[in-house]
Amino acid sequence: MSLGPVMVDVAGLELTDVERERLRHPLVGGVILFARNYATPAQLHALTHDIRALRHPHLLIATDHEGGRVQRFRQGFTLLPAMGDIGRLWDRQPHRALHLAQDVGYVMAAELRAHGVDVSFAPVLDIDYGRSAVIGNRAFHADPSAVGDLAMSLMSGMHAAGMQSVAKHFPGHGWVEADSHLAEPVDQRRLRELEDADLLPYRRLFAAGLAGVMPAHVRYASIDADAAGFSRFWLGEMLRARMGFDGAVFSDDLSMEGAGVAGDIVQRSQAALDAGCDMLLVCNNPAAADQVLAGLSWKHDAINIARRARLHGRPRPAGMTALLEQPRYLRARHAVASFGHDNGDFWRNDAGNTCGLSGT
Repeated sequence: MSLGPVMVDVAGLELTDVERERLRHPLVGGVILFARNYATPAQLHALTHDIRALRHPHLLIATDHEGGRVQRFRQGFTLLPAMGDIGRLWDRQPHRALHLAQDVGYVMAAELRAHGVDVSFAPVLDIDYGRSAVIGNRAFHADPSAVGDLAMSLMSGMHAAGMQSVAKHFPGHGWVEADSHLAEPVDQRRLRELEDADLLPYRRLFAAGLAGVMPAHVRYASIDADAAGFSRFWLGEMLRARMGFDGAVFSDDLSMEGAGVAGDIVQRSQAALDAGCDMLLVCNNPAAADQVLAGLSWKHDAINIARRARLHGRPRPAGMTALLEQPRYLRARHAVASFGHDNGDFWRNDAGNTCGLSGT
């Protein structure tokens, strides 16, 4: 059975019978995990094993594990710095910062893969304009070139550990101040301004084979009437035609307030799918997920399925015991831990159970 275009979540540490039935629905193609789904490494491994056993090919298993305040699994995992901390290192020691970004990407991906997770929604490519509190130090830097260089290194580390990257929030969320959980952010800049700054890191990563993108729930009013995630211009004309991106497009969480301009949950999902999204995230609302599964109109699309299949982790997870015997992992983990020791307590936790901009 082929996998569908809807990514849903689960409530707790193990699957319920109702969730098993939902995850077997032909429109479901993936599961996103949050902090509430994690207690111990062994429990997480058992949960992902159960999810994978439900379908063949197995459902794509994703999470938000950026580092800093957005890291879903903590106890038993290496604590990762915020990307802004790596950006500040770039200002002093750019060469060391590039190596650290690669090590962070490797450790993050290797540990997630060892526990059966396919993909983390990272890196964040937003520019740090000092305006967006919800982005803040999740962004690498204010300089688009630095963002591109550091994100390339992070992506390289992820790839070396067997994980593809999903960059966000296209075409850029760093300029707007509003939180799209609570309102519809509007960016009044013109296209040339975005092309000269926000889009530069995307072009850099596209050329290197970036496998996935997540658009922002932001409306760029001088460019298109629809928010990016519902926009045929942004996803079709700009992303595909002009920029040549051939990877998967994930909607941000369609339960967020910023997505409300597209209608009810089924209308939002249909609009995102019709605009060009390959995977639709519906989080923290099982009833809404069931409405989408009952009402969404989707035809089997081989290209769409192939794009999502590329996100499955490779190779098969070896487990933490095997990972702890790998010199590269041990060296990278030591480098990350040493940076954390030198920079104090830079890990600021969030609620950990929010889908959408604060986590994706």
